[in-house]
Amino acid sequence: MSNRVAITLACGDYEIVRPLKEGLVRPDGVDLTVLTAMDSTTRHWRFLRGKEFDAAEVSCSSYMIALDQGVSNSTAIPVFLHRRFRHGFMFINTSKGITKPSDLIGRKVGVKQFQATAIVWMRGILESEYGVPARSIEWVPELDETIEFTSPPGLKITKLSHNETVEGLLAEGRLDACLHPDLIKPLVQKDPRVARLFPNWKQEEIAYWNKTGIFPIMHVLAIKQEIVDRYPWLPINLYHAFNESKRLAMKRMENPRITPLVWYREAWEEQEEIVGNDPWEYGASKRNINNINTVAGYAYNSGLTKRRFTFDDLFVPVFQGRKRGDEFRF
Repeated sequence: MSNRVAITLACGDYEIVRPLKEGLVRPDGVDLTVLTAMDSTTRHWRFLRGKEFDAAEVSCSSYMIALDQGVSNSTAIPVFLHRRFRHGFMFINTSKGITKPSDLIGRKVGVKQFQATAIVWMRGILESEYGVPARSIEWVPELDETIEFTSPPGLKITKLSHNETVEGLLAEGRLDACLHPDLIKPLVQKDPRVARLFPNWKQEEIAYWNKTGIFPIMHVLAIKQEIVDRYPWLPINLYHAFNESKRLAMKRMENPRITPLVWYREAWEEQEEIVGNDPWEYGASKRNINNINTVAGYAYNSGLTKRRFTFDDLFVPVFQGRKRGDEFRF
């Protein structure tokens, strides 16, 4: 019988967790069962509402809201399995005369969920970088919120009926624009009725990085509080295992034969030139602290939380002393 702690972890099926999923990396003292066969919104709902898993990759904003409302059963470690620049996920109906961000003022804009971290980032970026107040827009969410919240005064939110989608209504012109966590089907299918708000979205994202140093964090790694209370060493061991998994994955992905893309190596080198060799860094780095504090401020400003969280409020410490762990010695 194993003396290791059995932990069920739900997360995305990413290259950076492949070594953990396949057992190449094993957290010290922990037996992991890794579950990857569910979409993000389902996973967030099942962990934050259903409390089904011991640990899970969850929406950063929904985690904050649950914590703010006192319904969270978890804490988190600074492991960020999903990041994404977001300028390229703002979509418009091409018949509406929208050519710049300020044209969204007074419009009806669809979102998957109002509180989804991707949407929190996009609303915050539109307001802070382009002068588009969130309260100047009528927001139209499609899904039930992962954690219910009371809409603050002055914020217009109108929920879609069950058989409607923001993608469909955007193409039909019943919505003026849409902010979405994923590439929407009409865009992928080259529907001429739909386009990106920023035609030069990649340049906008690079400019945003150069200005802020932010590669937006979408998800955090949450662990049930009862497990952390019982095994206070476990978060640090998990943190180190995720770091090792990422290190091995990045080393593997340097090989251009891994991916069937013609100019893959050139794209890899461009990424390193722009954002450095570890854009997916974990832990309490200055950039990660700024990243989390920024999205926490956006959540607070849009009324999703009554408290303006900081990095230290959201994560269990994984620091184990300066220079410790860098070189293993007997």
